[in-house]
Amino acid sequence: MAATPDERDERIALLLDYENLAIGAREGLGVSPFDLGPVADALAVRGRVVARRAYADWSSFDEDRRLLARAQVELIDIPQRLGGSRKNAADIKMAVDAIEIAYERSWVTTFAIGTGDSDFTPLVHKLRELDKRVIGIGVASSTSRLLPPACDEFLYYDRLVDTTPPAPAPEPAAAPAVGKEEPSEPEDEEAVERLVTRTLSGLARRGDGPVLASRLKRAMLRQDPTFDEAEHGFRGFGELLRHLQERRIVALGEGSAHGDPEVSFPVDEPAEDDAFRLLAEVVGELARRDGTVPLSGLKDQVRKRRADFSEKTYGFASFLSFAKAARARGVVRMDWDERAGDWRLRPA
Repeated sequence: MAATPDERDERIALLLDYENLAIGAREGLGVSPFDLGPVADALAVRGRVVARRAYADWSSFDEDRRLLARAQVELIDIPQRLGGSRKNAADIKMAVDAIEIAYERSWVTTFAIGTGDSDFTPLVHKLRELDKRVIGIGVASSTSRLLPPACDEFLYYDRLVDTTPPAPAPEPAAAPAVGKEEPSEPEDEEAVERLVTRTLSGLARRGDGPVLASRLKRAMLRQDPTFDEAEHGFRGFGELLRHLQERRIVALGEGSAHGDPEVSFPVDEPAEDDAFRLLAEVVGELARRDGTVPLSGLKDQVRKRRADFSEKTYGFASFLSFAKAARARGVVRMDWDERAGDWRLRPA
């Protein structure tokens, strides 16, 4: 019997060595508190997260605790005891729970282990020995070199999170006059486009076969369970995709089953070309004045020209990924400045 769509999805247990991640993100990226959202989105593309646990002495992470509770994460408290090692206690508890889940919950196919600590390398080896797939998650600056090669896949948090400061919020618009209908907000449609392109990009990067519409929608619902195309004026998901195809945001092809088309990005995307052209223009103007342009702060400069710019509209997870794509297309040149610790761009 063929597997149902849900049976084909990976079932993921997410276990976080939270103190390691939080300190690594704060010291290495200047991100505090730790934002679980990009991790959840990356895993949602890969399958269903059926367990979420984070291990720490939560008395040291009050704000983080509230955010994680809202994200439906089970908080495992490892209080600090006199004469004992809190770190070792948390590591041991997390390892014991992982092995217990592997033996007692056979339906869990994948473990996502959030840590940069090489002490977890034996755990990763054991889970793979038990025929479990292991996805590692860590901050680049605080991740041991021994850990990523031990995993089936490793996600650097640096590449998932956008650390570029947001552009200043625009001035609030005047309230509509009484008795007049409030106009619809274009941001609503843009949010749908970003969700579709971000999810499609993640599925396409996995390279494990064509992305069918049914698979795309399941992945979108894992990222946003409240998503409903009817709320955006479409009678079905297929109608939404056809609308996006008309706008040259996605391309549809014949799928393996009737009514379930294959979804991809258009081969020639005018909107994406315009975005790269905009980047080239901004880099060219700034380079005439300063020689080369640092990546940090560049997104704000682009947004001064186009306030609604977002690299996620074009399927890129971060502005750095967008800039690297521009370099690959010969739009700009880009080199790493070791002394400044930043990328520097110049016209191609």
